[in-house]
Amino acid sequence: MKKIHILHENPEWLIPLSEALDEQGLPYQEWLLDEGTVPFHEAPPEGVFYNRMSASSHTRGHRYAPELTLATLHWLECHGRRILNDHRALHLEISKLAQYHALETAGLRTPHTIAAVGRESLQQAAESLGRTPFILKPNRGGKGLGVQLFHSIPAMLDFVEQLPPEEQPIDGTWLVQEYVQPREPFITRCEFIGREFFYAVSVDTSEGFELCPADACEVGGDFCPTTEAPNKFRILSGVDDPDLLRGYETVMKDYGIEVAGFEFIRGPNGELFTYDINTNTNYNSRAEQEAQLDITAMQRLATVLGRELARV
Repeated sequence: MKKIHILHENPEWLIPLSEALDEQGLPYQEWLLDEGTVPFHEAPPEGVFYNRMSASSHTRGHRYAPELTLATLHWLECHGRRILNDHRALHLEISKLAQYHALETAGLRTPHTIAAVGRESLQQAAESLGRTPFILKPNRGGKGLGVQLFHSIPAMLDFVEQLPPEEQPIDGTWLVQEYVQPREPFITRCEFIGREFFYAVSVDTSEGFELCPADACEVGGDFCPTTEAPNKFRILSGVDDPDLLRGYETVMKDYGIEVAGFEFIRGPNGELFTYDINTNTNYNSRAEQEAQLDITAMQRLATVLGRELARV
């Protein structure tokens, strides 16, 4: 029997999608890829495969989940299986610098960024950037974790030196980035499902950068400020920039992405900077309820997965 196979490492984040699939009576199977094997020369099961691997997996004790998922995706692609968010999408998920490459190639503006490995290189990068304040973030992130704003280089160096090893960038790479002063204290996230724009979300950033919209993060509360009331997430009717959306569609087409959230910020003079691509996108049910949507994002995603299953 053909099924929808969901590749992931966080069962909590899968609950809303499972409920949407059950609601539509669609057969599916979870592939929890925190550990396992890849029988490369054996044929994989039939069906549709949806990659939901997250760059933040190491924060949940799943250090090598992205690498195992990458091996799994190569196996599936070798055998011609239908995949939503293939290995190219995962490459972007786990490297912000790769994201900026994809965005710039599509003609989309990104904040000025310098990658650095090692303390001396980090200091050189900040000096070369030549502006304050500035942002420091890990190249492999997720949920906004590890993103810091600094007003001086010594403050940044003190911060990095005091970080315990488990909070250092998992790939050893820091990104020193210009701070874009927002015209208003929020960012916008554009959600695409099946490579079609579904809705945009305004996200309040006045209290920090850790902004995972997942309901599971709201329940957890220890690290995710989405527990704050009122809700930081607000559904928008649309985005008044068709060129921006076309640019995002180009990135998705070029990198095997079919489900994603693109985050951008509007600078003081109205210029747009895209700074993040989330190929393991989550949705905030409270914001959807407040917007009184006819269909939720997870319901739409389930419909797309069901459509693709019918085609294989």
